[in-house]
Amino acid sequence: MIPAPFEYVAVDSLDEAIRELSEGGEDVKLLAGGHSLVPLMKERLAAPARLVDIRRVPGLHGIERENGSFRIGAMTPHRKLEFSPELGLVSEAAGTIADPQVRHRGTIGGSIAHADPASDLPAVLLAAEAIITVQGPGGQREIAIADVAVDYLETSLADDEVLTEIRLPALEGYGFGYEKFNRRAEDWAMVAACALVKVSDGTCEDVRVGLTHMAGVPLRASAVEGALRGQTLDRETIAAAAERAAEGTDPPGDLNATPEYKSHLARVLTRRALETAAGLTT
Repeated sequence: MIPAPFEYVAVDSLDEAIRELSEGGEDVKLLAGGHSLVPLMKERLAAPARLVDIRRVPGLHGIERENGSFRIGAMTPHRKLEFSPELGLVSEAAGTIADPQVRHRGTIGGSIAHADPASDLPAVLLAAEAIITVQGPGGQREIAIADVAVDYLETSLADDEVLTEIRLPALEGYGFGYEKFNRRAEDWAMVAACALVKVSDGTCEDVRVGLTHMAGVPLRASAVEGALRGQTLDRETIAAAAERAAEGTDPPGDLNATPEYKSHLARVLTRRALETAAGLTT
């Protein structure tokens, strides 16, 4: 449980962080909250030669409402998200992450950049159709959240790019639900499901379902969504659609659950999340 030797530097600006990444390449890693990277380093599964701490970089913290969306700084901790109910589903999911100590230190940007498929927020942001902003030597660019995670612990961010902010649509008029199954409250999710539902004149106008830990990347349950759009939402309709939650998934088997059990969990949790989002819970 002792990491390999490494250098540590705390930078004061985004330009400094980008310069450190550009000069060091794959041997340099950014340090945000550290609750994903540091455990890997202790297990010697990651061995960066240099850590660049970006906690003091201005402009990477906080939540702001801008027109029809929220701007969330990449260094905003989960605890801040948890106590920002205006964020809806994101706030709900953030409150289930690990324990208060982790939520005080872990950050939304770190969760996205680490790309662990068992992490709570990436699938939630996928359902919300968020957009991230990254900055590197060539300037700034935006990436749809659906294009960020490309494989297990692998993203489309370049080695010399820094994730700076997340744009989250306000999603006014949407009901939401989040269901997560784990052995202990502080554990990663065996499986989690989130749902966003917008009903107009009794009919499902829009529905989005995100799945956690059902593949090497977060997924949308497109078969479920397609089965519910344009339908009258009741328990029977939702239950029938939720049976399709595992279609197109590839859940990894591990010490906690087999792929078959995770598929079962996806169906059950999707149904519960949809019922909550549609206001059918009692």
